[in-house]
Amino acid sequence: MDKEKIEAGIRLILEGIGENCQREGLKETPERVARMYEEIFAGYHDDAKIHLSKTFNAENNEMVIEKDITFYSCCEHHILPFFGKAHIAYIPNGKVVGISKLARCVEVYAKRLQIQEQMTAQIAQAIMTELSPKGVIVAIEAEHTCMTMRGVKKPGSKTFTYCCKGEFEKNCELRSQFFSIIK
Repeated sequence: MDKEKIEAGIRLILEGIGENCQREGLKETPERVARMYEEIFAGYHDDAKIHLSKTFNAENNEMVIEKDITFYSCCEHHILPFFGKAHIAYIPNGKVVGISKLARCVEVYAKRLQIQEQMTAQIAQAIMTELSPKGVIVAIEAEHTCMTMRGVKKPGSKTFTYCCKGEFEKNCELRSQFFSIIK
């Protein structure tokens, strides 16, 4: 990440909206924003494969569900936050991953400029690729500040996306079971 470019860009934005970059409250803002961007866009320097590579043999091949994984991301269209919960289920095929690794996988993709639909599909594909489960489903519900604080201004509205792979694509009973559990 190029902190100097970010700082210069923030100075230009501040000047563009008519602010004085030298006033007390704004003097260090470009540096603060650059540090913040390092944190909230850390997903560009992370790889879900690393987090999903630590697996354990498992005889139980029943559905594993991790729900209510809180995430924060930024919309690539307005660079405004969207945030919510991710829910993941997979059917192991002889191996499972540590449960914290599913949350880390969500973080990898959430910490990038993103659209929710793409993030949902990326998480599902990463789990399918790295764990080779019988199936995976990822559902994400999020509030988008580009809709709540600007534009149509509809606070509290949520966008819901999901992506199915393997057995979850074929078996509507499995999908229904998943959705009833995450309710």
